[in-house]
Amino acid sequence: MEDTNTTPPSPTVQILASVPNAPIPDNAEATTVLITLPPGSPGNPPHRHPGPGFGYVVKGEMLFELEGEPERVIKAGETFWEPGGDVIHYQGGNNLSDGETVYLATLLCAPGQPVVIPVSAEELEARRDRRAPRP
Repeated sequence: MEDTNTTPPSPTVQILASVPNAPIPDNAEATTVLITLPPGSPGNPPHRHPGPGFGYVVKGEMLFELEGEPERVIKAGETFWEPGGDVIHYQGGNNLSDGETVYLATLLCAPGQPVVIPVSAEELEARRDRRAPRP
């Protein structure tokens, strides 16, 4: 006789990342994007975001670099965050030459602001002392 009174297993909830006191703009608008990088793609050129961004690599490996931090590889299943504001996001490219990388990011910005703001070559030069040493 089959038992029809079994309870399904409870969902699993796992905290992947937590950022205390994140600098969230007043009246922030949350935008979630899914980005797919083809093999070897460098991603966007250096830029900044007007508010913090929280992300998760779904597939592949992302080469990630923020101003003042060394570049690092973030693999599928790992998270990242950046404070936004004045911090330059130097790299968010695909670290794989033979496969795509997919990541999800939620950006919290003041309403009406673009989520990606390009940085000029002149500003990059003026702030080059803030970039971590390159390998």
